[in-house]
Amino acid sequence: MSRIENESGFLSSDAASVGSEDDLKLDAKKRNGVTPKEDHLKSMRDAYQSIIQHVGEDINRQGLLKTPERAAKAMMAFTKGYDEQLDELLNEAVFDEDHDEMVIVKDIEMFSLCEHHLVPFMGKVHIGYIPNKKVLGLSKLARIVEMFSRRLQVQERLTKQIATAMVQAVQPSGVAVVIEASHMCMVMRGVQKINASTTTSCMLGVFRDDPKTREEFLNLINKR
Repeated sequence: MSRIENESGFLSSDAASVGSEDDLKLDAKKRNGVTPKEDHLKSMRDAYQSIIQHVGEDINRQGLLKTPERAAKAMMAFTKGYDEQLDELLNEAVFDEDHDEMVIVKDIEMFSLCEHHLVPFMGKVHIGYIPNKKVLGLSKLARIVEMFSRRLQVQERLTKQIATAMVQAVQPSGVAVVIEASHMCMVMRGVQKINASTTTSCMLGVFRDDPKTREEFLNLINKR
């Protein structure tokens, strides 16, 4: 089925109303004993074989015989976030709790693929929020990071998507997200600046409106 995503990266409510032709094609493949995943894997494997040939390599060389299939499986793992939705990910991990002080989970490891060059960027995500009668199971913050980072991304959008997901999950008084990452598109190509890092932030609610709250969060995530 075709996917429709809004600016925040969530599936829109009318996604189920489109893609009827795609559904018919998928049903036909299922009847023929070929699952959509298998079909996608074969197409991606063929694409990687073509890429390897076009860079001047011998696809029949021993070390490359299984590389197209390995690369296709790796790409499917790197982009598995497209198959996940926030509601399913939360899985009843939202709890009623009379707590209104800052909650911070920092140094969440993150790996993603730059959508401009399909090379990795990686780093750490820091998330803070102030609950409003609801708290989220701590592991779910890392799961949210994983869901959105396992897509083709730019760091700026990833930062906003994580913050927006937190708002959707628990409607807090405020959310703050900071990402610090190194981009291989800067390290391996172009300017080739090995030590360059990129920091992005998204502040919502009281973190945007109250400088003291924002400063407290930034001080705490920088504390080692």
